[in-house]
Amino acid sequence: MSASKIFRFFLTMLLLAAALWMGRSAWDHYMESAWTRDGRVKADVVTISADVAGTVTEVKVRDNQLVKQGDVLFVVDAARYQSALAQANAVLASQQVEKGRRSKEASRRAGLDSSIVSAENKETAEFAVGTATAQYQAALAARNLAQLNLERTVVRAPVTGYVTNLNVHAGDFAAVGAAKLAMINSASFYVVGYFEETKLPLLKVNDAVEVHLMSGAAQLKGHIESIAHGITDRDANTGRELLADVNPTFNWVRLAQRVPVRIHIDQQPKGLDLVAGTTCTVVIHG
Repeated sequence: MSASKIFRFFLTMLLLAAALWMGRSAWDHYMESAWTRDGRVKADVVTISADVAGTVTEVKVRDNQLVKQGDVLFVVDAARYQSALAQANAVLASQQVEKGRRSKEASRRAGLDSSIVSAENKETAEFAVGTATAQYQAALAARNLAQLNLERTVVRAPVTGYVTNLNVHAGDFAAVGAAKLAMINSASFYVVGYFEETKLPLLKVNDAVEVHLMSGAAQLKGHIESIAHGITDRDANTGRELLADVNPTFNWVRLAQRVPVRIHIDQQPKGLDLVAGTTCTVVIHG
């Protein structure tokens, strides 16, 4: 056999070995390694609504603004709540006077001889003191509620974060419990990776994680915080008789289900602003 044939033979074997090695590496990377492109950056979203009803008189923030916990977001017209507080204070003062009058009356009757005031009148006076005390406590609670309603006309940020979906303007009517804006809690960002069920055996809680954002920004460091223990079964529902309504068809090509894995962000590069809902690649280092 000539040298050229031997060279071509070894070159062919070398190329074949390289192809097998590349194929095996690709298989390990795509099928056996714990990683996914199906990742999402998420954060806790707090919906803000007014606790009292009224016309919005002032909006203190702009859309997408960073606000601190306790900062004023918007103000509801306080005129009627100031009137309600004044009325509650007047009722409280009246009940306080009535309570004092009944207490003095009962004390005075208790000191008189039984020949002058009967035992029944003494008991009646004591009962009147109890009733006046209860009415005073009710008036005090009503005053405190009126004070609280007046304070709630100023809507403040419950957390530090970013205002988003600002849907309130001066002149709008704020109904109780109707969401007017949302806030992204700036301290609550995390990542959820949706891993195929075939890769779940490779995942363990506290495994180190690398997160690569699609924007090309610096990678994030984190660890697996938890793994979901259930997802929706789309092939099984509940029928009208509350019995299982199972899909009678079966697809021969079965795709692996994806299970959410929550990832805690341990290290975030300075100057990197995360956006909830953006896409990322999640790589697990077990």
